[in-house]
Amino acid sequence: MSVIRFFVAAYITPMKQNILLVIVCICLMLLPFLLIKDRVKEKAAPEVVPETEVDCPIEIEVKGVKEKIPLETYVLGVVAAEMPITFHEEALKAQSIAARTYVLRETDYGAKSIDKTVQKQVYVGPEERKKRWGASFEEYEKKLQKIVASTEGEIIVYKNQLITAMFFSTSNGQTESAENYSGYAIPYLVSVPSEKEEQFSNKMKQKFEFTSKEWSDTFKMKWSNNIGGTVKIERTDSNRVKSVEMNGKSWTGREIRTLLGLPSTDFSIAFQNDKVVVETIGYGHGVGMSQYGAEVMANDSTKAHDILLHYYTGTEIKSFSPCLKSP
Repeated sequence: MSVIRFFVAAYITPMKQNILLVIVCICLMLLPFLLIKDRVKEKAAPEVVPETEVDCPIEIEVKGVKEKIPLETYVLGVVAAEMPITFHEEALKAQSIAARTYVLRETDYGAKSIDKTVQKQVYVGPEERKKRWGASFEEYEKKLQKIVASTEGEIIVYKNQLITAMFFSTSNGQTESAENYSGYAIPYLVSVPSEKEEQFSNKMKQKFEFTSKEWSDTFKMKWSNNIGGTVKIERTDSNRVKSVEMNGKSWTGREIRTLLGLPSTDFSIAFQNDKVVVETIGYGHGVGMSQYGAEVMANDSTKAHDILLHYYTGTEIKSFSPCLKSP
C-alpha cells in the first residue's frame, strides 16, 4: 500500500489522490471474490477431449492378432462379429458407431491394446468372415463396407467425452442402469424401454433344468425339499435379479448368472421335487444398447443416430478427425 501512496502522491492532486485510493482499496477487497467466482466457473465447466495429435491413421492393436488393424477395418470386423449381418442397415450403422466409440475410449485412440472377447468387443478378421458367411461373403462384405464407411469418424460423446458404449443382445423389455449393474451411476447408462424384441430374437425366453445334485454342488449346500421355501429374490426396477437369499446365504443376481451359466439376470427359480427349473428373459448384461432393440427400432423407420440417442441418454453424435483426439 505504501508503494501505491508514493505513486499517487507523486503524480496526482490531493483530492484526486483520495478518490483514487478509495477505488484501489475497493478493488483489492473485491479481488478475492472475483477469483473465487472464476474458479467455480472453471470447476463446473465440462472437460473436453484434448486436441492432441495421435498416430495417423489410427490403428488398433488386438490381442492375438499379429498386425495392427486400421480403425475402420477393425470396426467392420467388430460389427461382423457382434451383430447379425442380415440386420437392418440402420441397426448396423448404430452398432458401427458404438463399436468405434468403445474401442477409441478403451484403447485411448489406439495407444493401448484390446481383447477380442465378449468382455470387450468380439472381432473377426477376413478369413473368419469367409468361413462364417460362406458363399455370401462378397455380398455381405460389400454391404458392411458400405455401412461402416457411411459412419466413418462418427462417435458418441457425453459432455464432449467419449462414452463407454456398452451393448448387449436382447432386452427383457427394459434396459438395465449402470448403477444397478455395477453400483456406479453413469448418467448416459440409465434404464430405458426396449420392447417388442421377441419379434426378432429367439433368445427372449429360455429354460434350464438342474438336478438336485447339480444345484447343491453349485451352491455348496445340502439339498432338502425345504430349500424352495427359503428363497427370497430382490429385483431391480428393470425386473432383473438384484440378489437371491437361499438357505441363509445370499448372492447377487450377477453371481447367480455366472454360477449357473444363465444368459440373463432376469430369471425365476422353481423347485420341482428333485430338480430346479430356471427360466430367463433376455440375453446379456442389459446395459446400454440392446442389439435386437436396435433392430426393432430400425424396422420401425428409426435412424441410427436416434437409436443411439435413445439407448445412451443425453449423448450426442459427433465426427472426429482421425489425426486428432478432439470431436
